[in-house]
Amino acid sequence: MANTLLMPKATAVWLVDNTALSFEQIAQFCGLHPLEVKAIADGESAQGIKGMDPIITGQLTRDEIARGEKDVNYRLKLSEPKVRVPESKRKGPRYTPLSKRQDRPNAILWLVRNHPELKDAQIARLVGTTKSTIEQIRERKHWNSANLQPMDPVTLGLTSQIDLDLEVNRASRGREQPQPAGDTLLPAALTERLVPAPEKPKDEDQELDANAVFAKLSALKSKDKNEDDDQE
Repeated sequence: MANTLLMPKATAVWLVDNTALSFEQIAQFCGLHPLEVKAIADGESAQGIKGMDPIITGQLTRDEIARGEKDVNYRLKLSEPKVRVPESKRKGPRYTPLSKRQDRPNAILWLVRNHPELKDAQIARLVGTTKSTIEQIRERKHWNSANLQPMDPVTLGLTSQIDLDLEVNRASRGREQPQPAGDTLLPAALTERLVPAPEKPKDEDQELDANAVFAKLSALKSKDKNEDDDQE
């Protein structure tokens, strides 16, 4: 665990009021800007903040302060903590309140049906369950399978929409998107590029052939006359 200074601004207030350290030394030790330390000394910043003695908290010794006061270029060092705080363990499964644990199988069934790309470990992180329970529900071997109803875990309050979207994106990364089945509309990007076929130019100078027209009329009249003769 990294050794960090507690309440740096309050410590800087105490060092300004009780030591002869330079602004640069205090700024370096407290992680502040030298101008901010100068503002504290001028009373323009940190007003109302009570100074905290780093000697009492065990983060600085009097000998270390004395070295810094004698040498302007000396950089103060944090004292080794007397008590070591153990590092936090790896985050376990999500805690589920007792009032919502009965809905957890329904949420697992919803995730299995609606997001088959999710791995068992991801489902376990989302709703706080075990892989064996997920496998039983997936294979319909759960003791209450006949009564389970798929329910959205976000609606049930077992997880957040942000966490669900994050896990789905992780599971879908690198997977090919399914191709749509059946006839579908063309994308707009393709239809916008289509250019209508040019119309054939009309020949305005083209004139009807009068002889051809009269020839067709004569043929129709002769045909009608022949039909009348046959009927007689």
